[in-house]
Amino acid sequence: MALKPIEQPTENIIYPNKETRWSKFKKELKRGKHYYILMAPYMIIFTLFTIVPVMVSLFLSFFSFNMLELPTFVGWENYSRLFLNDDIFMIALKNTLIFAAITGPVSYIACFLFAWIINELSPKVRAFMTVIFYAPSISGNVFFIWLIIFSGDTYGYLNGFLMQTGFLLEPIQWLRDEQYVLWVVILVQLWLSLGTSFLVFIAGLQTIDRSLVEAGAMDGIKNRWQELWYITLPSMKPQLLLGSVLQITMAFAVADISMALAGFPSVNYAAHTVVTHLIDFGTIRFEMGYASAIATILFIIMVSTNLLVQKVLRKVGT
Repeated sequence: MALKPIEQPTENIIYPNKETRWSKFKKELKRGKHYYILMAPYMIIFTLFTIVPVMVSLFLSFFSFNMLELPTFVGWENYSRLFLNDDIFMIALKNTLIFAAITGPVSYIACFLFAWIINELSPKVRAFMTVIFYAPSISGNVFFIWLIIFSGDTYGYLNGFLMQTGFLLEPIQWLRDEQYVLWVVILVQLWLSLGTSFLVFIAGLQTIDRSLVEAGAMDGIKNRWQELWYITLPSMKPQLLLGSVLQITMAFAVADISMALAGFPSVNYAAHTVVTHLIDFGTIRFEMGYASAIATILFIIMVSTNLLVQKVLRKVGT
């Protein structure tokens, strides 16, 4: 005799409601409310003084605005004028890219190498050397000492040394000759840029677990370069990313050093950068719409470079 399956009543079965994204968000917000409360002051300040100005600058870049009259919508006119009619901007863009291509990678690699070497010293010597390398970053306008070194008369240290040793017969106007001024500013920028990233790398090297080095030696690590590539660099990727952001920002935002050493504007705009061009139109001519277009282009270049560098750094140690 065949048994018939027992039918279960389906009227009273309660199916669980599918959790929506909004309910998940509220649950997560409630779970971590203390963390969000602690983050709130920073997020408010960051939003008001970073995100909002960036959005306002992007908005104003499509307007003609002189701070006296109401903004007038001009569409892409500021950007077309920037790339097609503004020869000085193209010079500034070229100089800025040269700055970034030289000072960015060179100072980044130099910061890491110095940090890697100094990290092997005794604690007292390491602390002293860290202060020495970080000092230029906290010394304010100490870079004005370079005005004496590169002074264009015989009292300049470099001219005096070269003339006494017979390399020169008459002094060179290092800061007034467009052949030299850009490279002088690059040299000073390299000297100033060795501080903050160096400190970040020192901190990262101090956090590396020594047991990883011992395990690596057992697994076939034969020299310090292999240890650097397969253990040290992968262990400090957060510090490498932070250092790259700092170096890229400093490389593209060169202005004060150029203005202090080469003047504003520099001779034939030889040391003119995108930021000094922005200062010219934003704080002297008060063409805020055009200045906003310059700032937007610089922002896009910096973000794109950051994304590219971070993509490269993620492959370190693989």
